[in-house]
Amino acid sequence: MIRNLKAHFVLFCLGICFQNLQAQFRFEPDVLGYPFEQLKINQGKDYEGEVSCTLVHYQEQTQNLPAVLYIHGFNDYFFQKEMAEKFHLHGIAFYALDFRKYGRSWQAHQKLNNIRDLAEYDADIDTALAIIKALGHGKILLLGHSTGGLIATLYAAKNQGSKKYDALACNSPFYDYNIGFFLKKLGVPILSAIGKNHPDKLFKAGIPAEYGESLYKGAHGEWEYNLSWKPHSPPDVNLGWIRAIHKGHKAVNKGLKFDKPVLVMRASKSIYEKEWSEKMFTGDAVLDVKDIAKGYKKMDAVKIELVFENAIHDLVLSKKATREKVYEDLFIWCEKYFLYNQ
Repeated sequence: MIRNLKAHFVLFCLGICFQNLQAQFRFEPDVLGYPFEQLKINQGKDYEGEVSCTLVHYQEQTQNLPAVLYIHGFNDYFFQKEMAEKFHLHGIAFYALDFRKYGRSWQAHQKLNNIRDLAEYDADIDTALAIIKALGHGKILLLGHSTGGLIATLYAAKNQGSKKYDALACNSPFYDYNIGFFLKKLGVPILSAIGKNHPDKLFKAGIPAEYGESLYKGAHGEWEYNLSWKPHSPPDVNLGWIRAIHKGHKAVNKGLKFDKPVLVMRASKSIYEKEWSEKMFTGDAVLDVKDIAKGYKKMDAVKIELVFENAIHDLVLSKKATREKVYEDLFIWCEKYFLYNQ
């Protein structure tokens, strides 16, 4: 009887502590509605002024579960409600991070997506991981898509030996520019060099509008999201952004070492449609999958590569049969390399 009373008292105290932490962090209702909530995090100032990032949380779980931190890509933000639900159903607490100058974190005085060094995002990730740990999650999976996959890869490699995260998974990571040989070997390095002293000079981004049309419910897709935060044709990028990405690509190309398990997922092929067609649902229309495979091969890690037929660039937004296979294989990997890996 006394032992049971003690156990109930401990659980009661833990519940109070968790509620106090939530109050301390001031989570508020999210644009996606219940059960999502968000936390605005002030990150000081940079070359454009005040900056912040936003941590999104799927509330339907307890604080002692393992957790995932999802990191979005370029011209993107977190809106994939189905993905959060899948993680919840598999006993993994779900969090997502809208980086500074993206989505929920974008402010009127900022240029959307503007960055000069990918290391600027380290503070956003550090803060998000610290909050997730403080909320009681002992194990954390880093999951990055596209540019978020590149950023998460670089972050994980820089944080070897730390207890900030426990495994890394990448969904079509952006390991190189999907352009011709001469542009890649000559054009990008020249633009990168110019970007060192002229970081605000603009250059046209190269994501095809047809890719956005394949996603958006108002066009040919099945997903709803804010077109101001994720337009079909992204705004021109700064040369500072090109330089930051180029430096990240060079690091990947040299080969990175990891002391935690790594999963890299990608489509089986890339497609290059000049106008809309149903083929947009059969391959990666944004990146060259050969570049992803090359970056994977150069990793020094306990690693697994998963390749999916009829998958698009964001694997979890593929047609239902394909994305169900993506989730099935992802959670099989999680069982072995994340949830029960010591």
